[in-house]
Amino acid sequence: MADDLVDRLLGIAPGSVLDGVRATRPEARTNAQRSYESLLEPADPGGVPRATRFLVAAFVAGLHRAPLLTEHYTRLAADHAGEEGVRVVSALTERAATSGPYGRYRELGLVNESTDGPRYRTPEADRPVLGAATASALDHAHLLVFRPREAEPADLGRLVDAGWTTTDIVTLSQLVSFLAFQIRLVHGLEVLSQRTEDTRS
Repeated sequence: MADDLVDRLLGIAPGSVLDGVRATRPEARTNAQRSYESLLEPADPGGVPRATRFLVAAFVAGLHRAPLLTEHYTRLAADHAGEEGVRVVSALTERAATSGPYGRYRELGLVNESTDGPRYRTPEADRPVLGAATASALDHAHLLVFRPREAEPADLGRLVDAGWTTTDIVTLSQLVSFLAFQIRLVHGLEVLSQRTEDTRS
């Protein structure tokens, strides 16, 4: 592809080992880029502004401790949301980071495997800078990253109360899901690249 984000971030050159690896699954490569463009850089962002998309992406990448993608999305967030929004989200990421996933199982056979963890909500002091809608999107992203099995109607209700429509909520959820995939993809290719270098040395 003319400009594939993953290739660019990892410096994957045409004809390289990693290029060959990705070329074995051309449809997956193409679909990953198209999903990125659709969810992060759509021609028409609709009800979810680009600023919110990039702030959520920077937050999620930071929670996953994915430095390449965190840097990428933080830069884009600064361009669209401003330095103050980025500063607040970067600080929130540090405070909201934890280990997971965790949460309670509803199924009787799995109840004993439930694990507890912190419930995240963007502090009131930071909400005016971000706006109620973006703050609630960060709350939702944290829920999906660390407590996905605890998502329930009340959580969606809080998004609606913050001004998001049903379509917007679907978009936000798809965004977080895609980011989890993209983060795993980049990490896997990074590991493979390192192993390839170790083999050659």
